[in-house]
Amino acid sequence: MKALKTILISLALLGTMVVSAQKTVVRVYPKHGTIVTTIKKPKVVVHKKTNFYFADGVWYKARGPKYVVCAAPRGIRVKRLPSARRVVVVNGRKLYKYRGIWYKKSGRHFVVVNV
Repeated sequence: MKALKTILISLALLGTMVVSAQKTVVRVYPKHGTIVTTIKKPKVVVHKKTNFYFADGVWYKARGPKYVVCAAPRGIRVKRLPSARRVVVVNGRKLYKYRGIWYKKSGRHFVVVNV
């Protein structure tokens, strides 16, 4: 009987430990040159007569029916950045950084800049 009590208490403690464990989500972003077949909710941005697709902070170019991950072209403008962006002051200028790409606020848009 004592062994049964010990087993039940152990199971109860293990159950609460499993329930209280935190989940960590790790997002892996594709490298430049990676080809993907679909993009989730892309925004089309035209820059110098070329269509770029912006989704979750990643820039793409169309290649046939697929998309290729590319670097953000300097001077391209977007209306919104993902909420995970960081605000950084560089040489007195307020800039925004997301996924290694630097943006500055220009009116109602964010413009890609070199730092």
